[in-house]
Amino acid sequence: MQPEERAAALARIESARELLAPHLRRTPTVYSHTYSESVGADVYLKLENLQRTGSFKARGALNKALRLDAQARERGLVAASAGNHAQGVALAAKLCNVKATIVMPEATALVKVQRTEGYGAEVVLHGENWDQSQARALELAAERGMTMVHPFDDQDVIDGQGTVGLEILDDLPDVECIAVAIGGGGLASGLALAVKARAPHVRVIGVQAAGAAAMKRSFDAGVRVRVDRPTTIAEGIKVGNVGVRTFELVRELVDEIVTVDDGEIAEAIVQTMEKSKLVVEAAGVVGLAAIASGKIAPRGKLCAVICGGNIDLNLLARLIEAGMANSGRYHLVELRLSDAPGQLHRALGLIALAKGNVVDVQHYRAGWKVPVGFVDVEILVETRGLAHGVEIDQRLRAEGFELRAHSHTPH
Repeated sequence: MQPEERAAALARIESARELLAPHLRRTPTVYSHTYSESVGADVYLKLENLQRTGSFKARGALNKALRLDAQARERGLVAASAGNHAQGVALAAKLCNVKATIVMPEATALVKVQRTEGYGAEVVLHGENWDQSQARALELAAERGMTMVHPFDDQDVIDGQGTVGLEILDDLPDVECIAVAIGGGGLASGLALAVKARAPHVRVIGVQAAGAAAMKRSFDAGVRVRVDRPTTIAEGIKVGNVGVRTFELVRELVDEIVTVDDGEIAEAIVQTMEKSKLVVEAAGVVGLAAIASGKIAPRGKLCAVICGGNIDLNLLARLIEAGMANSGRYHLVELRLSDAPGQLHRALGLIALAKGNVVDVQHYRAGWKVPVGFVDVEILVETRGLAHGVEIDQRLRAEGFELRAHSHTPH
């Protein structure tokens, strides 16, 4: 990109910042003592989970909406999304006093539909996935003359997302590396445009989920590569196709792309909530997951963009339980007891003496796996850590209890 092109891009993004300022939040960039100490570098978090609608998506959608002429506003906006983009477009339409129609897959969670409708948008449920919803949205755009707001492959949307980069540079003028999530590439390309125009020495590293790494594959191959069946818990970046415009920008401006697996993402969600007191969604935490897992070298000042906080509460509960297990704070005791009164009471008493907190008990007598005269018992115990679980096992064995296989932390 030539210097004059970078200057023009920076001017557009600065203009977008002025347009958005009266309507959206300037989110904070905060120092993370926890992650800085654990990785051995200064780690900062750009908290877009605190943005209106809970993600950065409102920036690009509103920049698009505010630039429409009177006739286009009269006809309204249309978009396809099952998540953050839907709410971003719906809010943008409300702020601009225009109509919005959002096409969402038929299986979209009711709470997401309600949130989108809560901003005044019309929701049309169509198709099994985003691709089918997008096809219907394109049909509606043609039928009604509405303006399509693409989630990432649109220059106004990209420029709006780029305002995140300007705010980071204002808050951290000596930042050395920024880690940013990539799905279709709208945030990463916009942020890279802003950062490289103002501070070309700053490294911009894109982060993708390993099971949905279309941009990583495209970046490595030098051509757009499709992932037919993207799989990841990070729904917000579960994208099989990268944008035409975003791919060219990412290829030119992003220094490197790394991937994190679902286990690393889940760990980052739990650790960020427990230690930094932040609720983040899976897609929103991948940059931090890359830093925490060593995928990004811990040098100088690092900034991870926490790009969203709209996590499903059922998923969050499961992740908390898994995190407790992986850290050794849930310990599963598997016992084979003689089928006689008082045996379970004795085992539970020993666990209590060891200061273990019983969370759940499963008792199996019937079935071909359990010999006659015995019962199998599974006791889930909350512990202080791995060593505490070992201590409980030792107490039980010392009192003559048979531990089936190996008691372990459940996964």
